[in-house]
Amino acid sequence: MAHSMVKVWVHAVWSVKDRQALLKHSFRDDVSKHIREDFQGQDCCVRIVNGTDDHLHALFLLPPEKSLANVMKMVKGESSHWVNQQDFLHKKFAWQTGYGGFSVSESLLEKVETYIKNQEEHHRKMTFQEEYERFMKRYGFRETDESVSVMFGIS
Repeated sequence: MAHSMVKVWVHAVWSVKDRQALLKHSFRDDVSKHIREDFQGQDCCVRIVNGTDDHLHALFLLPPEKSLANVMKMVKGESSHWVNQQDFLHKKFAWQTGYGGFSVSESLLEKVETYIKNQEEHHRKMTFQEEYERFMKRYGFRETDESVSVMFGIS
Protein backbone atom coordinates (compact mmCIF):
# COMPACT_ATOMS: atom_id res chain seq x y z
CA MET A 1 0.00 0.00 0.00
CA ALA A 2 1.52 3.30 -1.10
CA HIS A 3 -0.18 5.44 1.54
CA SER A 4 -1.06 4.87 5.15
CA MET A 5 -4.74 5.01 5.95
CA VAL A 6 -5.61 5.81 9.55
CA LYS A 7 -8.92 6.84 11.07
CA VAL A 8 -9.09 6.91 14.87
CA TRP A 9 -12.10 8.56 16.51
CA VAL A 10 -11.57 9.43 20.18
CA HIS A 11 -14.11 10.05 22.92
CA ALA A 12 -12.23 12.13 25.49
CA VAL A 13 -13.49 12.94 28.99
CA TRP A 14 -11.83 15.24 31.51
CA SER A 15 -12.91 17.07 34.62
CA VAL A 16 -12.42 20.37 36.35
CA LYS A 17 -9.70 20.18 39.01
CA ASP A 18 -11.08 18.61 42.20
CA ARG A 19 -14.34 18.12 40.27
CA GLN A 20 -15.45 21.63 41.18
CA ALA A 21 -18.69 22.77 39.54
CA LEU A 22 -17.08 25.77 37.82
CA LEU A 23 -18.24 25.44 34.20
CA LYS A 24 -21.39 27.48 34.65
CA HIS A 25 -24.06 27.32 31.99
CA SER A 26 -23.61 31.06 31.30
CA PHE A 27 -20.18 30.53 29.71
CA ARG A 28 -19.88 26.75 29.13
CA ASP A 29 -20.80 27.12 25.45
CA ASP A 30 -18.00 29.67 25.03
CA VAL A 31 -15.53 27.25 26.64
CA SER A 32 -16.76 24.37 24.46
CA LYS A 33 -16.44 26.51 21.33
CA HIS A 34 -12.91 27.55 22.30
CA ILE A 35 -11.91 23.94 22.98
CA ARG A 36 -13.33 22.93 19.59
CA GLU A 37 -11.06 25.57 18.03
CA ASP A 38 -8.10 24.24 20.05
CA PHE A 39 -8.71 20.72 18.72
CA GLN A 40 -9.03 22.08 15.18
CA GLY A 41 -5.75 23.94 15.69
CA GLN A 42 -4.22 20.51 16.33
CA ASP A 43 -5.67 19.28 13.00
CA CYS A 44 -8.36 17.26 14.78
CA CYS A 45 -11.74 17.03 13.06
CA VAL A 46 -14.28 17.63 15.87
CA ARG A 47 -17.80 16.22 15.95
CA ILE A 48 -18.82 17.67 19.34
CA VAL A 49 -17.59 19.18 22.62
CA ASN A 50 -20.06 19.34 25.49
CA GLY A 51 -20.42 18.61 29.18
CA THR A 52 -21.71 19.75 32.53
CA ASP A 53 -20.50 22.06 35.25
CA ASP A 54 -17.71 19.71 36.40
CA HIS A 55 -16.51 17.86 33.29
CA LEU A 56 -16.42 17.86 29.49
CA HIS A 57 -16.57 15.29 26.70
CA ALA A 58 -15.22 15.62 23.16
CA LEU A 59 -15.51 13.41 20.10
CA PHE A 60 -12.78 14.02 17.56
CA LEU A 61 -10.65 12.44 14.87
CA LEU A 62 -7.03 12.04 15.97
CA PRO A 63 -4.55 12.78 13.16
CA PRO A 64 -2.12 9.91 12.53
CA GLU A 65 0.94 12.06 13.17
CA LYS A 66 -0.29 13.26 16.59
CA SER A 67 -0.35 11.49 19.94
CA LEU A 68 -3.45 11.64 22.09
CA ALA A 69 -1.33 12.66 25.09
CA ASN A 70 0.12 15.67 23.27
CA VAL A 71 -3.21 16.80 21.84
CA MET A 72 -4.93 16.58 25.23
CA LYS A 73 -2.05 18.35 27.00
CA MET A 74 -2.22 21.24 24.55
CA VAL A 75 -6.02 21.51 24.53
CA LYS A 76 -6.38 21.34 28.30
CA GLY A 77 -3.45 23.68 28.96
CA GLU A 78 -4.42 26.31 26.44
CA SER A 79 -8.11 26.22 27.34
CA SER A 80 -7.52 26.60 31.10
CA HIS A 81 -5.26 29.58 30.34
CA TRP A 82 -7.98 31.04 28.10
CA VAL A 83 -10.71 30.56 30.73
CA ASN A 84 -8.57 32.42 33.26
CA GLN A 85 -7.94 35.27 30.79
CA GLN A 86 -11.68 35.66 30.16
CA ASP A 87 -12.33 36.37 33.84
CA PHE A 88 -15.43 34.13 33.87
CA LEU A 89 -14.64 33.22 37.47
CA HIS A 90 -13.35 35.01 40.53
CA LYS A 91 -10.89 32.24 41.18
CA LYS A 92 -8.21 30.35 39.25
CA PHE A 93 -9.51 27.72 36.87
CA ALA A 94 -7.70 24.45 36.11
CA TRP A 95 -8.46 21.02 34.67
CA GLN A 96 -7.80 17.77 36.51
CA THR A 97 -4.40 16.31 35.63
CA GLY A 98 -5.65 13.26 33.76
CA TYR A 99 -8.23 12.47 31.11
CA GLY A 100 -9.97 9.48 29.61
CA GLY A 101 -9.50 8.68 25.94
CA PHE A 102 -11.52 5.90 24.32
CA SER A 103 -11.58 4.73 20.71
CA VAL A 104 -14.94 4.84 18.98
CA SER A 105 -16.02 2.64 16.10
CA GLU A 106 -17.31 4.41 13.00
CA SER A 107 -20.60 2.55 13.47
CA LEU A 108 -21.08 4.10 16.94
CA LEU A 109 -20.23 7.74 16.13
CA GLU A 110 -23.83 8.97 16.08
CA LYS A 111 -24.66 7.18 19.33
CA VAL A 112 -21.61 8.66 21.12
CA GLU A 113 -22.30 12.11 19.66
CA THR A 114 -25.89 11.96 20.95
CA TYR A 115 -24.64 10.82 24.35
CA ILE A 116 -22.26 13.80 24.53
CA LYS A 117 -24.90 16.22 23.25
CA ASN A 118 -27.31 15.18 26.02
CA GLN A 119 -24.91 15.43 28.96
CA GLU A 120 -27.09 17.64 31.16
CA GLU A 121 -30.07 15.34 30.75
CA HIS A 122 -27.87 12.27 31.21
CA HIS A 123 -26.44 13.60 34.47
CA ARG A 124 -29.86 14.28 35.92
CA LYS A 125 -30.18 10.48 35.98
CA MET A 126 -26.57 9.44 36.63
CA THR A 127 -23.84 11.13 38.66
CA PHE A 128 -20.32 11.59 37.36
CA GLN A 129 -19.23 8.93 39.87
CA GLU A 130 -21.73 6.46 38.38
CA GLU A 131 -20.56 7.37 34.88
CA TYR A 132 -16.97 6.76 35.98
CA GLU A 133 -17.86 3.31 37.32
CA ARG A 134 -19.68 2.47 34.09
CA PHE A 135 -16.67 3.50 31.98
CA MET A 136 -14.36 1.44 34.20
CA LYS A 137 -16.49 -1.64 33.71
CA ARG A 138 -17.08 -1.13 29.98
CA TYR A 139 -13.39 -0.61 29.20
CA GLY A 140 -12.06 -3.31 31.50
CA PHE A 141 -10.23 -1.18 34.06
CA ARG A 142 -9.72 -2.54 37.55
CA GLU A 143 -11.29 -0.67 40.45
CA THR A 144 -7.84 -0.31 41.98
CA ASP A 145 -6.33 1.22 38.82
CA GLU A 146 -5.11 4.57 40.15
CA SER A 147 -4.68 6.04 36.66
CA VAL A 148 -8.42 5.69 36.03
CA SER A 149 -9.20 7.53 39.26
CA VAL A 150 -6.84 10.34 38.22
CA MET A 151 -8.25 10.64 34.71
CA PHE A 152 -11.78 11.10 36.03
CA GLY A 153 -10.79 13.21 39.02
CA ILE A 154 -12.11 10.68 41.53
CA SER A 155 -10.18 10.21 44.74
